[in-house]
Amino acid sequence: MTPPQGVLSIERMCGLAGVSRASYYRHWRQVAPRREQTELRDVLQRLAVAHRHYGYRRLNALLRREGWAVNHKRVLRLMRTDNLLCLRRRAFVPATTDSRHAWQVVPNLARGMQVTGLDQLWVADITYLRLLEEFAFLAVVLDAFSRRVIGWAVEVHLRAALAVAALQMALAARHPQSGQVIHHSDRGVQYACAEYSALLAAHGIRPSMSRIGSPYDNAKAESFMSTLKREEVDGRAYRTAQDARHSIGRFIEEIYNRQRLHSALNYLAPADFEATVTPVRGPRWPEPAVP
Repeated sequence: MTPPQGVLSIERMCGLAGVSRASYYRHWRQVAPRREQTELRDVLQRLAVAHRHYGYRRLNALLRREGWAVNHKRVLRLMRTDNLLCLRRRAFVPATTDSRHAWQVVPNLARGMQVTGLDQLWVADITYLRLLEEFAFLAVVLDAFSRRVIGWAVEVHLRAALAVAALQMALAARHPQSGQVIHHSDRGVQYACAEYSALLAAHGIRPSMSRIGSPYDNAKAESFMSTLKREEVDGRAYRTAQDARHSIGRFIEEIYNRQRLHSALNYLAPADFEATVTPVRGPRWPEPAVP
């Protein structure tokens, strides 16, 4: 059934628009399933984040409670598509994140680290963005000392190229010296793969990854994503990835980096805070001496 169209009938609107009713219904049959799929994925994303220990069967039960006529096989397929299976955590049971890819998982070098200046620690993360008929994904790289977003990218896929594009922007913006930066992220395949690791190694950046089931290890990146969703994404209706890219780019570059005040920065915007900091160059992470 088509949704209500106001006081005008479908026949009348088609006449005013100069299109046939058959053309209208043909277009509606093409668009409606995509919108339904997008709405379902959005609800599933929210439920999966709210219930991090739930697998696809319990999430399927929650969806049914909310009125969605969907079976567990479709829920599982959507969770795999949106990389949600890694959110499944059971107490005292090792997470499956490590086993989902064969790439090297490096130790957590950022835990307990006292950051005292710019370009000592970069943090990276990825989040999803709902569009009208599909999803896009945002990858960011922040300077942990100033909270400034120094690299970002928006695409409609979760391939390594998304994270690589954000890192390349950060490298072009900061030009760090070899041995100067530690790069911290989760254990996702985008950050562990050969392409991303090689880019870090080429610039002398040491990788670091969060512990299993410990989102607090990447709290600064998580905090930015929460701010972005609350102050920019929520309530928006991005039609395309290009639309999202334009709006989010404006928020990051003009508002978050240059206008938004941060209590942790003595109520300065990241760009203003960086202007007060004396850059420190040169390697900070020498290799241990050989006895």
